[in-house]
Amino acid sequence: MTRSVLNLVAFQAGWLSCVLGAANGYPLLGPVVVLGIVAVHLAAAVRPSRELTLIALAGLLGAAFDTALVQSGWLNYANGMLWAGTAPYWIVAMWLSFATTLNVSLRWLRGRPWLAAGFGAVGAPLSYLAGESLGALEVASRGAALASLSAGWALSMPLLVVLARKLDGVRCCRISVRQYA
Repeated sequence: MTRSVLNLVAFQAGWLSCVLGAANGYPLLGPVVVLGIVAVHLAAAVRPSRELTLIALAGLLGAAFDTALVQSGWLNYANGMLWAGTAPYWIVAMWLSFATTLNVSLRWLRGRPWLAAGFGAVGAPLSYLAGESLGALEVASRGAALASLSAGWALSMPLLVVLARKLDGVRCCRISVRQYA
């Protein structure tokens, strides 16, 4: 299997672990799996510190975004919050896991900001609805929640793709022959 396929499979395993763990009263299960996914990703990176910076920034963005959705009352989580009214740690772990895809299986989004925005606008709400159907969260005020998820991810995806390009630790630091000609 190619690295891109393995990366996508690892992300899906992390997503399922987070959602099913939270839905079944084991909210730490997903973050433990994601920790392993991130560790393997960083071990395979050419510049792990750059990838770790990207992953941390994505986690901060995700924590802020999902906390805003919780504060609005549009998303409700049954467990996994360190503090009331904040995003649960397992959803932040999903953002960390997602960040590992940006320079590998989602690399094709580079230079395509409109496609990245569309990918986020459609994919994210579907992901949250899938999480809801598995029992990990409740999407309240459906119209407002889904519109906010769509708009937020439409803005977040191009930003994440740009950050990924700037912090690429997977295929970083290519030296062109022209530099030495």
